[in-house]
Amino acid sequence: MIRYFHPAPDGVRLIETSLLDGEVRPVWVDLFEPSEDEKRLIGERYGIDVPTRDEMMEIEPSNRLYQEDGALFMTATLVAQVEQEEPRSAPVTFILSPERLFTLRYINPRSFRSFAINAQRGQILDTRPEMVLTSLLEVVINRFADILERVGSEVDQISRDVFEADKPKGQRKALDQLINAIGRAGDLNSRVREALVSVARLVSYFTHPANGYSRQEEFREHIKSLGRDLAYLTDHAGFQANKVQFLLDATLGRISIEQNSIIKIFSVAAVVFLPPTLVASIYGMNFQFMPELVLRYGYPMALGLMVLSAIGPYLFFKRKGWL
Repeated sequence: MIRYFHPAPDGVRLIETSLLDGEVRPVWVDLFEPSEDEKRLIGERYGIDVPTRDEMMEIEPSNRLYQEDGALFMTATLVAQVEQEEPRSAPVTFILSPERLFTLRYINPRSFRSFAINAQRGQILDTRPEMVLTSLLEVVINRFADILERVGSEVDQISRDVFEADKPKGQRKALDQLINAIGRAGDLNSRVREALVSVARLVSYFTHPANGYSRQEEFREHIKSLGRDLAYLTDHAGFQANKVQFLLDATLGRISIEQNSIIKIFSVAAVVFLPPTLVASIYGMNFQFMPELVLRYGYPMALGLMVLSAIGPYLFFKRKGWL
């Protein structure tokens, strides 16, 4: 699917493909899951070499950030489907030419939907391609902040669940549920952290003096603000990663404590029944001369001795505080 956005007096407007002619020159062309025919159409119409999906997946900086035929090709990783059970991370390519901005993507982040809505509401006043890209990056970074806030709330709730010692054991959240929740929070946080790093590299390349865009005063101030936001969010994502690791260690510690408690019960039970077993073994021997065999109360005496030998270790462990 291809969407064309045309500069208008009150911002940027989405236009129908049927209205696209020589007089209507879009400032932003958004390619969402384009077919091969659609990519070929864009390449022939605007004279750009649209990257393939495999080329977008390359992780080398030289394959993600480069200049070709006067246009900047910049690929960054973005996050989508955050509200669903399994979020997705995928590369998105931004192609900036002197006349317009192209975006090539195979995911649908909320930031793109929000930016398109804002553009059609007239909130994008500067319709120069570089400023459209800067405004889009600002929405993307704000979306990262929202996701990190969500991760922070989930991590705080997990922390309360892990350390809910004041609740009865039956009301505490199961440890396997805590492990799953920690895994989801850590996975989403790491995806955002990766995306922040890739966007920071894109911004650094985009604003390099050799590309010429950093000569504009307004542009420089806008980019500085984006850089500060990226630095802060990256630090915050690192802090939350440490907190997630701490909660994981604490949860595994709780599992170890509960396992040790169970093993302790079995160990105590084995020790408690060891003396009775010894007594039963002694009196199970078939010797000719065993005085207790001829006693009238020899059998009850042996049973009582087993009970006393079991109670003795139990009281000893109780006094030591081992139970």
